[in-house]
Amino acid sequence: MSAAPVRAFDVRHVQLLRALFAAVAAIMITFSPDHSASVGLAVFSGWAMATALVLLISAWLVYAAGSRATTVTLGIVTLAAGMVAGIPAIRTTELFFIVVIVWALAAGAVELISGVRRRRTDTAARDAILIGAITIALALGLLLVNPAYSLDYFIEEAGRSFELTGITIGVGVFGGYAAVVAVFLGIAGFSPRRPEDAAADENPADTPETAGDPA
Repeated sequence: MSAAPVRAFDVRHVQLLRALFAAVAAIMITFSPDHSASVGLAVFSGWAMATALVLLISAWLVYAAGSRATTVTLGIVTLAAGMVAGIPAIRTTELFFIVVIVWALAAGAVELISGVRRRRTDTAARDAILIGAITIALALGLLLVNPAYSLDYFIEEAGRSFELTGITIGVGVFGGYAAVVAVFLGIAGFSPRRPEDAAADENPADTPETAGDPA
C-alpha cells in the first residue's frame, strides 16, 4: 500500500491563519484613536468574514467527509455575523453589542462543545475548548458593559477633556479578545505535533473521530 500524500493544508495552518486575522484585528483596534461603533463593527466584520472563509475552505481541505459539520457551522455563524456587521447604514452602538454578543455565545458554544466531545481522542481538542471558553467570556464581558455609559474626565498632562463611553469599552474588550486568541492560536499552530497527530493530518480519512472539528 502506498503512503498517504502529505497535505499542503492542515489543522496547524487553520490555527495560524485564524491567529493572523485575530492579530490584525487586535492591532487595528489598539492603534485606532476612534473606538466608535462604526470602527468596531468594521473591524469585527472584516475579521469575521476572513475567519469564516478560512473555516469554510478548511472544512473540505482539512477535515474528512462526514465530519465537517462543526467546522461548517462555525464558519456559517461567523460569516453571518460578519455580513450583518458589514452594513454601514445600520452600524450603531446597540448593533455592535447585539451582533458580537450573539455571535460570541453561538460560536463559543459550538467550539467549546466540539472540543469537549473530542477531548479523549484529539490533542487539538484542548485548543478548541480554550478558544470556545474565551469566546463565551467575551460575550459575558460585553454583557457587563452598559452601552449608554458615559464618563467625562480631564487629564492635566494632555491639557484636554476626554470621554469614556460604553462603546469605547466594548470595542476595547473585543480588541483584547482578538489579541488573546491570536496569542493562543499562534502558540498552538507553532507547537510541535505528536507523531500520531501528524499521521492523522496526513490521512484524515483513517481517523474521522479526530478530524471533525476546528481547533
